[in-house]
Amino acid sequence: MKKTFSILLLIFLASCSSQNSELSPSFISQNDDVTHVILLAGQSNMEGAGSYDALDESVKERISRISSRVSFSSRGEKAKPLSYTLSPHKKEKYGFVKAFGPELFVGLTLAEKYPSKKFLLIKTAYGGTSLYGAWNSHWDKNKAAQAERGFKKGLRLFDTFKQHIDEQITLLEHQNIPYKILGMMWMQGENDAAKEFSANSYKDNLIEFIYQNRLNADKPALPFIIGQINSTYGRYKLGPKVVRNAMVEVAKEDPNVTLIPTSTDRKWADYPKHKDNTHYNTEGQKRLGLSFASALLEFLN
Repeated sequence: MKKTFSILLLIFLASCSSQNSELSPSFISQNDDVTHVILLAGQSNMEGAGSYDALDESVKERISRISSRVSFSSRGEKAKPLSYTLSPHKKEKYGFVKAFGPELFVGLTLAEKYPSKKFLLIKTAYGGTSLYGAWNSHWDKNKAAQAERGFKKGLRLFDTFKQHIDEQITLLEHQNIPYKILGMMWMQGENDAAKEFSANSYKDNLIEFIYQNRLNADKPALPFIIGQINSTYGRYKLGPKVVRNAMVEVAKEDPNVTLIPTSTDRKWADYPKHKDNTHYNTEGQKRLGLSFASALLEFLN
């Protein structure tokens, strides 16, 4: 009888250990052949309005040194060595064409922290899109029409993002390259804050969005890092505060969600912005990338 009890106890403990292992964050692999994958998504501040040409030459040299180990795929494009992207829109709006988002300093920071490891950053970002509509993990035509404008009413960005990830993962698998998904970074919410119905439902939509992304990654405890919005536009004046508070609450309730807090002081001293008071400038994007990387490293160390 004692022997039977002991066996059952061992089985129970093994089950608990297995569950805990499954729910623990993903750590850096000791195998240098493994490609470590970071997922990034959101709207315009994830898309990025930093000027690559405005960076110090020493920073560009650092990026060049690690670029052979860090690949970047944006909006489903073929993965390339980490660098800037060409943006005619930024040329028209800000006067430069070589643009970058937070991925640049995320990749640089991780590669310098782990000098023998390989990384792949997969990003899908579209300016002026909402979690209520285009990014909704349970996309609904009527909701999209209510929340989005123009062609964005037809965007199903959650599905598009999943497709982009699956394509990059499939390429790794076809090349017999082992991989490990480390975490996801999310910079979005300004458009949801602009309307009462989308702001008030943001928390529930974000919780479901995190759950569905973890489900797709087959990692129930995938680290999820939120960049807190500090927008000032929209007809619903309480919207930014509602969305900001929703982000705080989600991070408090989920041990594997981290928030990057931002200030609402319009001097934007923490993450500097362009004169439009909406989009982070070169220094703002640099700091945002460093903050995302630092938050992820908390899970990896």
